[in-house]
Parts: sequence; C-alpha cells; structure tokens
Amino acid sequence: MNQYETVFILTPVLSDDQMKEAVDKYRAFLEKGGAEILYEENWGMRKLAYTIDKKSSGFYVVFGYKAEPTFIKKLETDFRRNERVIRYLTVKMDKYAAAYEAKRQQNRNNKQEDK
Repeated sequence: MNQYETVFILTPVLSDDQMKEAVDKYRAFLEKGGAEILYEENWGMRKLAYTIDKKSSGFYVVFGYKAEPTFIKKLETDFRRNERVIRYLTVKMDKYAAAYEAKRQQNRNNKQEDK
C-alpha cells in the first residue's frame, strides 16, 4: 500500500449539510475501497487562484490515506462524475513527505491536547 494525499474542491453553492454529505460520501468511499484514512482536514471556503465554471471560491477538503494504486483510478473517476467536485488532485507521497506529514499531524494532535 502506498500513501496518498487527495485535495478536492467542492462547489461553493452547496449548503453546509450538502458539503458535509459530500465529504462523508468520500470518506465512506475510501473506507469501502480498503483505504486506511490517516487524516482529514477541512480547510473551509477559500478563494480560488482563478475562476472555474464562473466560480471564484470553493470548499477545500484534504484526505491523507494509504491505499492500493488501483484504487486511485476508481476514486478519480468518481471525482470526475460528481458535479459537486470542481477540482481534485491526488499525490503519491514519498517516504520523506509521509514522515513529514506524520510529524505534522502529531504536532497538531499535541496542540489540541494542550487546549
């Protein structure tokens, strides 16, 4: 299994419930596909660098997970078919990026425990 990170942008016209529903759908899709979810980050509404389909902002969501390489094609096919997703990017992380991300997540968890 390789470690991947996927960032996807949801259209800004969604309500909060619809946005959460879409994120839950992809979380379930990953789990059903045998992926081990390492972390999930919701970056919220952000301005896009350029307009996409006459939209200048979108909801950003990041998933870090371990999965088989064949699963990525299925995931990206689903992103292309979903009209709520306006952009996505999946990156295979090398061992250095994976170690950095694990350290970053651990620091983030430690800060949350201190609060």
